[in-house]
Amino acid sequence: MKLKVYTKDGSSFTEQDFANIPEFEGDKGLFALKETIVAYRANARQGNASTLDYGHVSGTCRKPFKQKGGGRSRHGTFKSVIHRGGAVVFGPQPRDWSKKINRKAKALALSRAIFDKCSEDGLCVIEEFATSEKKTKEVAKILSNIKPTGKVLLVDDTFADDFAIASRNIARAYFCESATLNALNVVEFDNIIVSRKGLDTVLARLNKDER
Repeated sequence: MKLKVYTKDGSSFTEQDFANIPEFEGDKGLFALKETIVAYRANARQGNASTLDYGHVSGTCRKPFKQKGGGRSRHGTFKSVIHRGGAVVFGPQPRDWSKKINRKAKALALSRAIFDKCSEDGLCVIEEFATSEKKTKEVAKILSNIKPTGKVLLVDDTFADDFAIASRNIARAYFCESATLNALNVVEFDNIIVSRKGLDTVLARLNKDER
């Protein structure tokens, strides 16, 4: 599959063929991608929302007033759900939302996500993430040359300190190391810029996990 490979200043590019990028036909891998994204998002949920049902609300169970003659509705206790400070009906309780993802399913999902992103021209390669000066405007210029608008995910093995410091104030730039890149990262961003070294690491991970 051919991808655009930019120079480190983003001023020009050439198209190069990358043979190790996975390719799919039809809907293969889409179900694994969907299930993996659902699992990643479920695993991020804390699951600590808690409400008090009738049995957990503190207070007396004494009847607040007599049954008849007061001109009010009949009530057995102020712990009822219709009173302020009373119980909550069918409220959330602490629970574990986590889902298990198999290693091969995660690898298949990442492969499919990368294939779709490359097919949509949403992923491009840069020779390396580097800057001659520790200046934010220099990194912003590089990004505007490659992807002028929108959020951008930058992927590399390890980011140089000068580049990371110079780009941390760019609101639309996000960082991810190639060793931790997953299918959710790829799907969440319309634009991805990966270094040549970072792409090699990601493809090596896929070839290893798919065995």
